[in-house]
Amino acid sequence: RRGRAWATGEGNLAATLLAVTDRRPAEAAQVAFVAALAVADVFETWAPAAVVSIKWPNDVLLAGRKASGILIESGPTPDGRLWLAIGCGLNLGYAPDDTERPATRLADHLSGDVAACPTPDQAMEAFRAAFARRLADWEASGFTAVLTAWTAKAQGLGQACVARLGNETIEGIAEGLEPDGALRLRTASGELRRVTAGDVFFAAA
Repeated sequence: RRGRAWATGEGNLAATLLAVTDRRPAEAAQVAFVAALAVADVFETWAPAAVVSIKWPNDVLLAGRKASGILIESGPTPDGRLWLAIGCGLNLGYAPDDTERPATRLADHLSGDVAACPTPDQAMEAFRAAFARRLADWEASGFTAVLTAWTAKAQGLGQACVARLGNETIEGIAEGLEPDGALRLRTASGELRRVTAGDVFFAAA
């Protein structure tokens, strides 16, 4: 994405979940929030819930450091629906040290009663089950319920942040989310900006 490679390491999980939906592209993009919640659920299976958070829109963090990446791709199917490729990378046993933002691995944050870090296969099974549950919640209760669950795990809301967009960089306070998942960013001049895509950096991230 944006000219950057996606790399993983030995013992980590890198997988793509394929799905087909009848939703319109703008609505289908909400699956990024669904996937982030599912990844957070996976981490909470082995790590204390208190160390797991999500940074807008779908970076899952452990103790404030990035431990997962999610990339959603889509396109039309021959029957007029939309295919979704939900790519996920979870740092289980390895964390790269050459990243733009500090990274970590699940192995460094295990709960006291957990004997060992999960294998990629174990993490994949946990993700498959968690995603199915979160997807069912989305289908049954709508995106508002997804945003409520996402906000409960959010990192950085109410804090100063920098948003790097396609052709500009803006600074302000991340006030919260719009009903469609866009980030509300209040600039120093009082202007309210809607951020729908881009890289967002918080002072604590």
